[in-house]
Amino acid sequence: MKGRHFGDEQKGAFFLIVIFLIIVTVSVILAVALRTDAVAEKIASDQVIRLLLVIDEGEGKENKALLSSVLVYYPVSKKAMTINIPGNTGAIYQSLGRVDRIDDVYTEKGIDIYKEEIEKLLGIPIPFSLVIKMEDFIRLTDMLGGLRVFIPAPVDVVSSEGERWLLPSGAVNLDGDKIYMYLKYCFEDETDSDVQERYQNVVTSFFTTLHDKKAMVFRKQVFREFNGIFNMNLSDSSDIYTLLSLIADMDSESIGRQTVAGKIRIVDGQQLLFPLNNGEFIKEAVKQSTNMLISNSGALASRIYVLEIKNGTTVQGLAHNTAILFQNASYDVLSAVNADSNDYENTVIIDHIGNREMAAMVGEFIRCTNIVEEEVDFSSADNDASANVDFTIILGKDFDGRYVRPSRTE
Repeated sequence: MKGRHFGDEQKGAFFLIVIFLIIVTVSVILAVALRTDAVAEKIASDQVIRLLLVIDEGEGKENKALLSSVLVYYPVSKKAMTINIPGNTGAIYQSLGRVDRIDDVYTEKGIDIYKEEIEKLLGIPIPFSLVIKMEDFIRLTDMLGGLRVFIPAPVDVVSSEGERWLLPSGAVNLDGDKIYMYLKYCFEDETDSDVQERYQNVVTSFFTTLHDKKAMVFRKQVFREFNGIFNMNLSDSSDIYTLLSLIADMDSESIGRQTVAGKIRIVDGQQLLFPLNNGEFIKEAVKQSTNMLISNSGALASRIYVLEIKNGTTVQGLAHNTAILFQNASYDVLSAVNADSNDYENTVIIDHIGNREMAAMVGEFIRCTNIVEEEVDFSSADNDASANVDFTIILGKDFDGRYVRPSRTE
């Protein structure tokens, strides 16, 4: 009797185990079936992918942003741009409760709050973030076979620790240690904009190399090695794979570049860069550039448009300063010169390519609706310059340096 009772207990335990395994299996299947693809969900609601990339040079758990850049990518056209966020961008940051540098938000509050402040700065949602520690970025560079950058002149400087840093000039492929030097070296006469340009070069090269090496990087077994370097706000490794593989499909030959432009002011002993027009300029520039990425104008879509800007007033430097505004909005300005006269009453945009949609977009940036369509006479020597540009902007007395002021009759 005791043996039979013992056997019944074994059978009961066995059936309990089987039932438990069935429940676990069904739960896993349901979880997989009901799992929301975070990347697909974001793309479905907004077809433009936006990613904040931060290279962190802090040691251990310390947060210290060396560079920050926002990638804006439209998978349909495969066009992308990067927006450089200078660390000394100044404002009253609610998260800190004071006027300070934006990278102090990252140091004190972490990546999520930092991303929120950058969203406010640029006026766009940024669903995704990617943080790479400096030591990991050095290793990542080596895993990718180096990053290619252009160095205009040889570098021969001594670091603050007394180490001599040497870099060759020209278009060179740099390994991880050399990329670190490229990011960190500093000449005495170098401006902050020079440093920020180097940061942009590295970011652009990273995405370009990710594209060029995608056949290797996105092999499932290889990607596991890379995945350990990417600290993203995506919990599932398959989501990380999906997002980065989408980004790697970009047209790496035509990545647009923007940066936050502003004026330097001294606040509490710090040099802070306060964005132009109380931050409205960078918001409009980002909106303008994003519209260019998703433009559906056929063969003319999503390319970089070339402008010439002419000063039709007596205001000194007006064409030059306006050229900087358009360059920061991802346009290519071929020339900024004086017009044939300095008494233009009204600003006018001359459309040389017959693209009214794009001409209106150019005009929207400076609030100019006076657009004239004009075919270029390629046989005329006087029109050689215009033959190389898409739009000519002649600035009139109604332009205040940022916008065209409406006339009193409007």
